[in-house]
Amino acid sequence: MNKESRRLRVGITMGDPAGVGPAVIAKALPKLQGLAEFVIIGDRWVFSRSFVVRRSSFVGEFIDLQNVSRRNFRFGQVRAEYGRASMEYLDKATELIKEGRIDCLVTAPISKEAINLSGFKYSGHTEYFAEKCRVPDTVMMLMNRKMKFSLITRHIALKKVSGALDQSKIYANILTACRALKELFDIGRPHICVLGLNPHASDNGIIGREELDIILPAIIKVRSGLRAKIDGPLPADSAIFKAAQGRYDCIVAMYHDQALIPLKLSGMDSGVNLTLGLPFVRTSPLHGTAFDIAANHRLIDPRPFIAALKLAIRCALNRKKN
Repeated sequence: MNKESRRLRVGITMGDPAGVGPAVIAKALPKLQGLAEFVIIGDRWVFSRSFVVRRSSFVGEFIDLQNVSRRNFRFGQVRAEYGRASMEYLDKATELIKEGRIDCLVTAPISKEAINLSGFKYSGHTEYFAEKCRVPDTVMMLMNRKMKFSLITRHIALKKVSGALDQSKIYANILTACRALKELFDIGRPHICVLGLNPHASDNGIIGREELDIILPAIIKVRSGLRAKIDGPLPADSAIFKAAQGRYDCIVAMYHDQALIPLKLSGMDSGVNLTLGLPFVRTSPLHGTAFDIAANHRLIDPRPFIAALKLAIRCALNRKKN
């Protein structure tokens, strides 16, 4: 990293207090000292409860919201109060972004169950930031060291995916992904692959009509005037195989597991989620709260969080440059 990266202030939200957030942050940051200035937003008492923190050499700023009760606190438990605390960390981070006090944001995992118990109805970070920043067309880009996926639909039931597809949504998604590849990854002419929904991409309408009626018209529309190469709709199995070999800069997937399964099989340790369309760079590791191991620091792998931090710094620098 160059000297300019040291001027970046990277905000980090602690995630669900009872999850692995405190430990992965404490394990990751000592390995990245000097790359940027880091600002943790969370509850310092909870953070200090982790055995990893007591042995950590982290140097940075901690914004302590003091919003978790010390009474009967335990890692690994789903509670409404912990869901509320994790949302308050996000509220504070959004405030810091808007004030220009941090340049980008990395979020530790939250529990959808806990935040819903506390009265919030967001299905994830992406939907939260879309509402707070009043951005209608956010895109979830999921990646590891081998592949990047842009999702058309996110956290919805599989039976609802077909009905949720429309030409305008696919068109906007491809445009957003293309702009991000240029602006955040410095790729001059991206090569993008759009997957079909059905097996064999419907075999020209034999298995289903979504490819011919919805996906292909969106691709044809977006190709005109766009400095990028767009292939598709292609069968997911063969296209993802080619993408893993480096053929494509990004794959546009129709639903959540179409992207997540190959990503986790090909490189869970480098898995990162990047939210596109926001007025700032936001990343997170491609794993959840892992309540089952949150109290056992020896089982907690910080590599995805390290990857998320490095990506946030890289993308924020490229955004400044471009």
